[in-house]
Amino acid sequence: MYCLSNSSFLRGASHPKELVAAAVAQGYRALAITDECSLAGVVRAHEAASAAGLHHIIGIEIRLQGGPTIVLLAPDREGYTELCQLITKGRRRAPKGSYQLALTDLEELPHCLAIWIPDYRGGTEYADWFRKRFPKRAWIGVTQLLEAEDLDRLKALRVLGESSGIPLTAVGAVQYHQRQRRQPL
Repeated sequence: MYCLSNSSFLRGASHPKELVAAAVAQGYRALAITDECSLAGVVRAHEAASAAGLHHIIGIEIRLQGGPTIVLLAPDREGYTELCQLITKGRRRAPKGSYQLALTDLEELPHCLAIWIPDYRGGTEYADWFRKRFPKRAWIGVTQLLEAEDLDRLKALRVLGESSGIPLTAVGAVQYHQRQRRQPL
């Protein structure tokens, strides 16, 4: 499962410690805190996960300019270094509090794992690029949001996965640990 903590301003609504506790209560063996272009929540998440015996995965979520949303995970120290360098690059290009990253910025990530979160109504033009850029390290993320279009989304993503050769993986895309934390629409 990947999730956003309250370090992802105006998106995540729970502290990393709360997300870890909820993951443990649900029987998860691992949790990826993937704040948007930030590693701000990983220290607190790591401390809480270590205390709870939960495997903590370090990662980030990025929304590329004119491109898809991608979750990048660091499987090792080299991957962590790559994430830090990417965040620095994206933050230096933009005004404080924002970032700018493009497809070309992902060329130098030989260690990171990548989960593409496509818009199931479009965005399929990135499939070849994504598969080639992250060979054997790429997945298409699938969420079940308990919405009327969940079945249509799953069917479309299965077709995309089969046609592109990129395997599907279930992802949580969690933004809060309790329903009461949900932002009003």
